[in-house]
Amino acid sequence: MKPDNHEDTAACETADSCEQVRACDHISRMLARISDKWSLLVVRVLGHGPLRFNALRREVGEISQKVLASTLRELEENGFVSRTVTPVTPPQVEYALTDLGREFLDPVRGLAEWVVANSARMDEARAAYAKRRGLE
Repeated sequence: MKPDNHEDTAACETADSCEQVRACDHISRMLARISDKWSLLVVRVLGHGPLRFNALRREVGEISQKVLASTLRELEENGFVSRTVTPVTPPQVEYALTDLGREFLDPVRGLAEWVVANSARMDEARAAYAKRRGLE
């Protein structure tokens, strides 16, 4: 349901339920902005300190220059990353986490720890699902 759509909000039973729909929609939009694979990896890497573009690209791993540039722009736009240009020849650009980005590190680390702790369970579930699907 998209709460901006009059038909969807008209179907809400109460003002509270409409507000919950709006809140869920807002949360979904925010999570879509920050929870993609590359954003999480860039935030994790910048959690160790500021880096220039190519150093960041090496640390993140298999990411194209275009995708990294786009990811950094989005993170900057959303307040997680700052971009500092040093006026030398050639110009040096450094990326660092903002206060908001550093606060975001805690849930990112928590999610990473959860994934590590539960990877075997997810692998078992995938294998069981594949086995069930193969029997049908």
